[in-house]
Amino acid sequence: MRDCSIQLTNHPGDLAHVAEALARRGVNIKALAAMSIGGTAMARILPDDIVAARSALESANVRFTESEVHLVLLENRAGVLAEVANRLGEAGINLDALYVTGIADGLVELAVVSDNPRKTKKILDEF
Repeated sequence: MRDCSIQLTNHPGDLAHVAEALARRGVNIKALAAMSIGGTAMARILPDDIVAARSALESANVRFTESEVHLVLLENRAGVLAEVANRLGEAGINLDALYVTGIADGLVELAVVSDNPRKTKKILDEF
């Protein structure tokens, strides 16, 4: 699974432009995070179809980068996310993005993007 990181111009309608481009290609957004720091806006999307998302963004002239995403299913209880974050931190892994993609039956599914996908996958497989 992959996500897309998009730098926006921080003008009204930028994110809507991205969402419309994806919708025209039938891409559903599983998760989205957006922020603006110091006048620079950034959005990260987790599409259900990276090939269609890539095509849609390229056709709309939206510059983006892709990152590898790893899914992990965890108990939905206090402290579990801290355990995961501590293990990743102890391994020297920095998190680039973290998405909650679902919660059901006492479990939470997280999508994790890091600066070291191989080590991240190995650690997440232990949970």
